[in-house]
This record gives sequence, structure tokens and C-alpha cells, in this order.
Amino acid sequence: QVQLVESGGGLVQAGGSLRLSCAASGRTFSTYAMAWFRQVSGKEREFVAAINWSGGTTDYTDSVKGRFTISRDNAKNTVYLQMNSLKPEDTAVYYCAAQRLRLTVVRTTTREYGYWGQGTQVTVSS
Repeated sequence: QVQLVESGGGLVQAGGSLRLSCAASGRTFSTYAMAWFRQVSGKEREFVAAINWSGGTTDYTDSVKGRFTISRDNAKNTVYLQMNSLKPEDTAVYYCAAQRLRLTVVRTTTREYGYWGQGTQVTVSS
């Protein structure tokens, strides 16, 4: 099993940047595919970005391409989400997710991830 703890959320003005971090417990982090999802109250949780076990494959939802970058440091058991040029519509609770999957491909749906963090609030003011 793996436990996930997100950090780095906060309040930022439109056009600003934030970097989210997700620290994972355990000694097998490098065998997990990782992802970031976000959720607005009253709406379904949506995919934001994913990265495979090695960091060699990434995927993004269209609305964040060119603005967000997902990365991982397997030596530190941490995955990051660098968010630039933030927009008010990026406001949400951001969740880190993990699934043991040592493949080239990444997964982009909530049902494909078995482990979740508690979430961190990101608020972008206009």
C-alpha cells in the first residue's frame, strides 16, 4: 500500500504559479503510476495530468496543456504539478492519485487509481 500527502495549494492571482507536491510513503514508489485530478464542489472529479512509473510518459487534459507540468522524483518518493498561467477556472481541490502499474502508458480515469490523497485547495482569483 501507499499513502499520499499533498501540499502546495493556496490562493494566487490569475496569471500566477503554484507547485503542488505529493509525497508517497513506502519503498515501491517507483512502481506506481501517478496522477493529479481536481474537483469543484458539486461536480465530478476530473483528470488533470498523469505520469508513468519512470517519468517517461505523461498526459494532460487539454485545458492545462502548455501551462501545467507533471514530474516525479523517485528518489524522493514525490510527484509534482507545476502550474503556470493559472486561471480562475483552475480553482478546485487537487488530488494526488497512485496505482501500481509499471507500464509505458498512463491512466486518466478515477477508477484506474486505487490510492488517493486528502486533497489540497487551489484558489485562483481574477
